[in-house]
Amino acid sequence: MKTMTMRGFAAVAFLVLPLLATTAPARAEARAEMVQIRLQDGIASLPQAAEDRAGYERTRFRHWVDADHDGCNTRAEVLIAQSRTEPVIEGTCRVTAGEWFSYYDSATVTDPAKLDIDHLVPLAEAWDSGAAQWTPARREAYANDLDAERSLIAVTARTNRSKADQDPAQWLPPAAEAYCQYITDWVSTKLRWKLTADPAEIAALNQVADGCGYAAVAYEPAP
Repeated sequence: MKTMTMRGFAAVAFLVLPLLATTAPARAEARAEMVQIRLQDGIASLPQAAEDRAGYERTRFRHWVDADHDGCNTRAEVLIAQSRTEPVIEGTCRVTAGEWFSYYDSATVTDPAKLDIDHLVPLAEAWDSGAAQWTPARREAYANDLDAERSLIAVTARTNRSKADQDPAQWLPPAAEAYCQYITDWVSTKLRWKLTADPAEIAALNQVADGCGYAAVAYEPAP
């Protein structure tokens, strides 16, 4: 299996390894520090604003690119990273088999053709929440975010298409046991990219969070 920057997404919170000491000069662009906070505090940290979809077109987010020029586009990278077994890769980088767990509906899938790669926070929702003001390069980075395990998720096509561009006030996964992970992933992604949330969205997040115990969000602010 090829080495990935993205790991399995099941854990709600994860550890940050300290940087190794070095005598070399510090890098000019150090990675941002990981932030870990309670789910409820994460929701409270989301800036509130009304949504505005004026001017949105999906093509404004260039996606499924091969950012590292290794022959595998973003969709293939996610499939490879999130397969629970060694994936079968044919040709330049066509994933033809593996085993994936679609946590939205608790389904196990072995045929990648039955999977969509879901933008946890949909592209249209990101546009509504601040991405309309981004540069094309930043929108492309968002649409192909392999550096955060919550940003892109392999799920069954039927659940992704039922979700479409809806936020948690309008849609939650069909598997009730997925609610807490889903809203934790949602809040983590919005905080990572400094996206806003509207009042109905905040209310829905808080309602679900009431049943999530000590769940925490963990995110690294996007460059």
